[in-house]
Amino acid sequence: MTNEPGGTCLGGKSLLLTAKPDFVPDKITLLPDNIANQIAAGEVIQRPASAVKELLENAVDAGATEIKLIITDAGKALLQVIDNGSGMSETDARMCFERHATSKISTIEDLFHIRTMGFRGEALASIAAVAQVELKTKRNEDQTGTYIEVENSVVKKQEPVAASNGTSIAMKNLFFNVPARRNFLKSNAAEMRHIVDEFTRVAMSFPHILFTLTANNQQLFHLEAGSLKQRIVQLLGNNYNAKLVSVKEETDYMNIYGFAGKPETAKKTRGDQYFFVNNRFIKSAYLNHAVMSAYQEMIPADSFPMYVLFIDLDPTQVDVNVHPTKQEIKFEDEKIVYAFVQAAVKHALAQFSVTPTLDFELDASIQQLSSIQQPFTDEKKSSAASGSIFKGFTQKHQAHFIEKSDKSELKHWRDFYEGGQKSESPEHNEASSSLGIVNSPLGDGGTQLLNTYIAVPSKNGFLLIHQQAAHERVLYEQLKAASKDKPVATQRSMFPSTLELTPADAAVMEEIIGDLQYLGYTIEPFGKNTYDGK
Repeated sequence: MTNEPGGTCLGGKSLLLTAKPDFVPDKITLLPDNIANQIAAGEVIQRPASAVKELLENAVDAGATEIKLIITDAGKALLQVIDNGSGMSETDARMCFERHATSKISTIEDLFHIRTMGFRGEALASIAAVAQVELKTKRNEDQTGTYIEVENSVVKKQEPVAASNGTSIAMKNLFFNVPARRNFLKSNAAEMRHIVDEFTRVAMSFPHILFTLTANNQQLFHLEAGSLKQRIVQLLGNNYNAKLVSVKEETDYMNIYGFAGKPETAKKTRGDQYFFVNNRFIKSAYLNHAVMSAYQEMIPADSFPMYVLFIDLDPTQVDVNVHPTKQEIKFEDEKIVYAFVQAAVKHALAQFSVTPTLDFELDASIQQLSSIQQPFTDEKKSSAASGSIFKGFTQKHQAHFIEKSDKSELKHWRDFYEGGQKSESPEHNEASSSLGIVNSPLGDGGTQLLNTYIAVPSKNGFLLIHQQAAHERVLYEQLKAASKDKPVATQRSMFPSTLELTPADAAVMEEIIGDLQYLGYTIEPFGKNTYDGK
């Protein structure tokens, strides 16, 4: 038996020997912890306001009765939360920065009975991955507290420290190690507005807790513990104080309570609308539609009512673990919740005499009218039967008959038009031009109707214009042109107007004040959340 070159003979069969190829390394590896945490942080910490939400909720879960939020440079330089809650041991202080380290869940069943704000153990790990973090914490039973510095998910320092009971956590230089993410942050005014929004949502949920917010060494909020209505007024403005309707309904399945604004508080923008499920702020277009339907025919279709509504139900009927921010949830039975919210708001509005009602009781004064008291004689019957109104209902071909008389004779249309014609304001002329109105041969004027509408002749008939809407459109076109070409000329008022804004609106004002001045409005800061309009 002969062996072939490069092969061996086994049992009469030849096996070809081949050289072993060069080593090819495996492609799949585990990410380093700091990179994995940065990727996870992208879902949880999108901007400084995201960290505000997570840290405030941790302070609430710690049982704090006082929570302070301190901001510098819209959270980009410093974001600090100080609470007087339970604090942490030395081991817990170190463990809290590990991913998925939590004291809230030990079995899978616990996930469906969540009543705390945070539970997945992602917040502090995500913050430590994209910022420089300093933690100082102490429990009541401990003699000293614990101080920890973490940077890029790595503990740089840990030592005992003198501290008050509770926890202070400071997040510095957000996204210092991810400059591309930092470049995506908006202006300080825009980021501050998001921070105020998150602060408002948490503070609204827990009116029994004292909250303060200090930004750049200026205190924006000092919210003493009190009732829900007091907290709403503190956060959203005093103008709501006398314009809130209490909502409260309780059943075996769920409870709902809170406040809804009277119809006159409706705004053109969707802003002061808050839904909370088991004290957790949520966003739900479905439930918002339920509230809007309760206000149907009470407010204009393009307006939005104010409401702050809390829904309490068994946690097993809700899945809060469907989104990293936990603002989107799923209900076991959405239709029941929808119907309950709609009915509760409707009942509250009707109970406080806000919704229109029909009164079927006959007014007593009607009984005193002569047409009721005096008998209907044969002479009156004959007179009524000879009238055109009676004939129109009892005789054929009378429905379109117009009885001729000097009083009812129609005047010539041109005389009517010229008699009702008035001098027009420049705003009206501009409105006609901007809305594409073609002048008729009879003139370029119009007739005002009911102090609301203007009837303007056109080639084919009339155009009916809502003068307020037309005026607004004229102003809009003027401001739009000014923003492209040149600033609007301004005239200072002899007596300036003072504008007192809510902190959230003041944050917006800081962002747009330059644009307003370009459009002709001279507005200057005048103390805490107050501005002078000149």
